[in-house]
Amino acid sequence: MAKQPAEQIVEASAEALTKGGEAAEKIVKGNAEALTESGNATRAAVQELTKAYQELAAKNAKNLTAAMQSLAAVKSPAEFMELQQRLIKEGVQAAVSDSQHIAQLTTAVFTAAFEPVKKQIEAMQKTTET
Repeated sequence: MAKQPAEQIVEASAEALTKGGEAAEKIVKGNAEALTESGNATRAAVQELTKAYQELAAKNAKNLTAAMQSLAAVKSPAEFMELQQRLIKEGVQAAVSDSQHIAQLTTAVFTAAFEPVKKQIEAMQKTTET
């Protein structure tokens, strides 16, 4: 016996809802996985960045102590001026180098943190294009 048009519409609608629900479930699961992965990457990256800042602070404290000891051992004004200029030059060079290192590390942190979300968005875009 042939199905009535109303029955066909109901079946087609039910099938479409089922497929739509499965697709939505897949998207939600993918989003949750991407956010979890992003959170884990962020946590690890922030720990690495915190470690870098701690190492930088320890290095700077050590350098400051050494500079103060060197300045205290100076025997003449000319020697003091020469040492002071050298310490300033070394300090500026170290600050530039340290800033570049921290900037690179920060960029890596954010890249690692957002990469899983970016991949999920790209995957969703590909899914909607097909």
